[in-house]
Amino acid sequence: MEATHTALRAARPARLDRARQAAPQVFERLRNAIIALELPPGAPLSRAELAGQFGVSSTPVRDALMRLEEEGLVDVFPQHATVVSRVDVGRAEQAHFLRQALELEIVRMLAEQHDQALVIRLDHAIALQQQFAKAGDFESFIAADNDFHAQLYAAAGKQDLWTLVRSRSGHIDRLRRLHLPSPGKAQNIVRHHKLITRAIEAGEADAAQQHLRKHLSGTLSELDKIRSHHPEYLTD
Repeated sequence: MEATHTALRAARPARLDRARQAAPQVFERLRNAIIALELPPGAPLSRAELAGQFGVSSTPVRDALMRLEEEGLVDVFPQHATVVSRVDVGRAEQAHFLRQALELEIVRMLAEQHDQALVIRLDHAIALQQQFAKAGDFESFIAADNDFHAQLYAAAGKQDLWTLVRSRSGHIDRLRRLHLPSPGKAQNIVRHHKLITRAIEAGEADAAQQHLRKHLSGTLSELDKIRSHHPEYLTD
């Protein structure tokens, strides 16, 4: 228990912003640590230890763990323990299906709009990803990756759908995090983003959809390889 507690404490500042509600902050910190695999599947989560770490009562911790349970990111065993869940491949596939369905329509819409300001923002996100990939900074790379896709939703006026996608993406995001260190994976993501951006800029809706479909399917297409390397992390 203490090992998990120490790892999380070392990875992220413990104290919260007192100007904001505590429960959402605890949720965000824990969710980010789970997605980044700083808290791997099977890691125990003690309410008392987390409350002490974050400097809050047990209520915000309880509320945060309930939200994580709703997303399937923790397993709660009443009167016994709460642990980080294994990656649920079925949930990951459903999240991929949802995201692909939405983003295929979004990139088509954007290719038909010819928004040069959007292209500039996308190119900026891509440049950041290139820097982070070169530095081997995977967490910052993922943040820039998310920013690229968030820009698509925002430009289409579909920000609430991005929020929905993010709330369903915990399992597929952990698969992507497991896959990201693979040789050439980060560079392929950058290449796909460039192709999607150039297609949007050129008004080529079909090409934008083709590149997006290939981009989003990358991790699931390597599922067997990920499972062979991390069998203890996955469940069907």
